[in-house]
Amino acid sequence: MAKVSQEMVKKSGVNLDELIDLLVRNAGAELTTYYYYTILRFNLIDIEGEGIKEIAETARIEDRNHFEALVPRIYELGGKLPESMVDFHNLSACPPAKLPKNSRDVRAILKVLVEAERCAVRGYTHICDITAGKDHRTYDLALAILNEEIEHESWFSEFLGEEPSGHFLRRGETSPFVSKFLR
Repeated sequence: MAKVSQEMVKKSGVNLDELIDLLVRNAGAELTTYYYYTILRFNLIDIEGEGIKEIAETARIEDRNHFEALVPRIYELGGKLPESMVDFHNLSACPPAKLPKNSRDVRAILKVLVEAERCAVRGYTHICDITAGKDHRTYDLALAILNEEIEHESWFSEFLGEEPSGHFLRRGETSPFVSKFLR
């Protein structure tokens, strides 16, 4: 536990218990999304699904990295992860990104993927809002994750034909914003 970190977060006016709860719930969302994206990715088949598979894999790996980056901050602030994986799954900040009933429907899978990313964008935006100018370390971490989640949403929404985003798939590099928290 980082006693001074906790003290400074409280002193800045951030509700420490609320912040820890948000971080744990978002860590739960990242880990469960990693799991569900594994299943979704394996079902992206045929000529239409194959082109999305690499993007889903990048988002999946980056979500795992987000989980890994969040956990140290949770513990620094005096929090902890639930002892039960079932409990952790059930308190996730976002609903499960489950495979649609028709597992061959690539468009339905894309909708699941984009909605999961949109939930993440909302969650990290909220954490940034409550920590901006108050808890610099958590803000920096949440902002880094937010940047990657926005890119994930952009990738999937483009495949749904919503609008061009200007974002490009990363080649050979994952988590360019979050990687500094993984060292």
